[in-house]
Amino acid sequence: MRDVEVAVIGAGQAGLSGAYHLRRAGLAPDRDFVVLDHGAGPGGAWRNRWDTLTTETVNGVHDLPGMPWTRPARPRPVNTAVPAYFAAFERAFDLRVRRPVRVRRVREGPATGRLLVETADGTWSARGLINATGTWERPFWPYYQGSRSFRGRQLHTAGYRGAAEFAGQRVVVVGGGGSAADMLVDLVPVASAVTWVTRRPLDLMPGPFDEERGRASVAVIAERVRRGHLPGSVVSATGLALPTVVAEAVEDGRIALTRSFDRVTPEGVAWDDGRSVAADAILWATGFRPSVAHLGPLDLRERGGGIRVEGTRAVADPRVHLIGYGPTASTIGANRAGRTAVRELRDHLGGFRTATPTPAGTPAAY
Repeated sequence: MRDVEVAVIGAGQAGLSGAYHLRRAGLAPDRDFVVLDHGAGPGGAWRNRWDTLTTETVNGVHDLPGMPWTRPARPRPVNTAVPAYFAAFERAFDLRVRRPVRVRRVREGPATGRLLVETADGTWSARGLINATGTWERPFWPYYQGSRSFRGRQLHTAGYRGAAEFAGQRVVVVGGGGSAADMLVDLVPVASAVTWVTRRPLDLMPGPFDEERGRASVAVIAERVRRGHLPGSVVSATGLALPTVVAEAVEDGRIALTRSFDRVTPEGVAWDDGRSVAADAILWATGFRPSVAHLGPLDLRERGGGIRVEGTRAVADPRVHLIGYGPTASTIGANRAGRTAVRELRDHLGGFRTATPTPAGTPAAY
């Protein structure tokens, strides 16, 4: 059993932001707070992106606090460039992330007011918790009649590694979000036929994703989590920014855009009106769910299926803060949320008991 003031679960953009602000508050890593990450190395979900998604084609990489992101002079795969940036950040601020460590559960401890964070690598007792586990580990696969009968290959975004595996094949892409658009950009030049299936008509974003539109989308998702509902995707609040390559391919017929099919067949997908599309592969770009099962013993979920959150604080337990959840799931929102979570935790706990003078090389404390 190791005692800390705060445990941080997850070392993606949100977790690193939280750890950075704990340092600014005067807490020392590994003594006053601990950062636990299940990944084999730095980078969070960026490590799992495909090789052809580069620093030039990706929608955006945003700054971590205190260390701006510098785009490489030449395009590089984001699955190596962004992890390198995260690794440099961890070194610069001496965050001492422990990995790979998988958290099994978080529960009430025997000592009053403390939480037990139980892992395969031991147990930490903490006064406060910053949960920054994101969604990548929980891909959502919708149910369709006949899914198991399909003779081709089925793959979720979480397992996609590039279009080269589908060269010359007939591919059906399911989903109307940013992940679907990214895969379509990749697939159009190499697949023999591409069918894009969406549940609803595309809700396209008019104009650029500016600050005003960003605030509006955050407000929509924040209201969902305040009610205890599942957050939903960012695209559901903003609309989809359709890449030019995809828009042109839909226009000239290289991508066949259609509405959801009714069932999967051994040869492809089919509709009740008699239409069908033959496919060698079905790619499910159907999103993710928050990875919060380890918080189950704390009984935080509401009837709506989500965790009710005000700002970053779990309403059912103010010792628990969720960043990278709901309105803070975006990389921009995660940075601000890290600071908010640390401030609110400090206030709720009546100050951090083991806070020390700010270490050399660390930004000045609040």
